[in-house]
Parts: sequence; C-alpha cells; structure tokens
Amino acid sequence: MEFRQRKQEVSGGDGVVAVASWRQGDVEEPENPDDVPTGQIAAASIAQFIKETDGTATEPVASEPTVEPLVAVSVPANPEADSEQGELDKALADRRALIHLCLYALDRARSTGVVERLEHGLAEIGVRALRPDGDRFDPAVHEAGGAMPTDDPARDGTVAETEVVGFADQDKLLRAPIVIVYTKRSA
Repeated sequence: MEFRQRKQEVSGGDGVVAVASWRQGDVEEPENPDDVPTGQIAAASIAQFIKETDGTATEPVASEPTVEPLVAVSVPANPEADSEQGELDKALADRRALIHLCLYALDRARSTGVVERLEHGLAEIGVRALRPDGDRFDPAVHEAGGAMPTDDPARDGTVAETEVVGFADQDKLLRAPIVIVYTKRSA
C-alpha cells in the first residue's frame, strides 16, 4: 500500500496557504464541493442548515447518507397511567361544563319545578345552592345587592333576603349569592 502527498492551496484571510495531506494511493475519493477547503461553505449546505434550524426542512436530514435520521418520539413512562389521567381530566372538564350549563339554565328557568329539579340534581353531585337569609353578612362569601333599614339592632349586618342564589361545588365558591343586608336605621 502506498501513500502519496497531495498539496492544495487554500485562500485565507492572510493570502494563500499551502496545505499538505497524506492519502492512500490506491483509494480514489470523489470530490465533494462541500469538502473543498476554499474557506467558504457551499450555498446548498448553508440553505440546508437554515432549513434544519428554522424548522422549514421537509424531512430530517442525516449527517451521512448511510445514517438514518433520528425522529423524536415521546414515549410516556407509564402510558396506562397517562391515559387514565387524561380520561380523568376530561371527565372533570365535562363535569365543570355541565355544572355551568345547569347554572345558566337555572338563571333563565321560569318554572319553580324546573328550578327545584335542577338544584336537586346539582346537590346530588355536591353542588349546593347558597341562600344565606338570616346569616351574618360576609363580604368574602356574599355580594351586597342592596340595603334594608331596620330598627332592630340584632338584625344589623345580617342578610335580609337573597336576590340571586349562589352556588358552591364542595368547598369552592362557584357564584356568590347577591343579598340584601339589614342596616341600622339612622336617627
């Protein structure tokens, strides 16, 4: 086997530089325009690099023709648990949507029978109506919709009546009740 020296001239920033390389004599390699040391990168390589980095490439390109490109595949650690979690999340989202739809229907219902049936159905799944008549007014839970004067000092600051029913899902307030609050009559 014989080695031969091959000299190439490469233009650099300071002029022309001679580069020597050793190659096996019986191996003839085809010239690749990207491998020619000209100090410049072929335009096709630059265009391909830009496409790969900005995501406009149509398909992944391997670095070598005999190497298959890698494709990222997300594999969950426990596909069964992820599937169950996804189903649970969807069921909870559906439940919330149905609750809000029932509240919307309650606000527009004209029949007391329909209102009672909707409230009963909501109560079966843990959504309770809030009618705080007679309770102490709490601005964290109630919304004041008006005031009603009273001469009884014991009633001052209590809820006289509920204008709009509120609702809570378990311990989470969905809608605060709008109430009329007793206030001490001024003399």
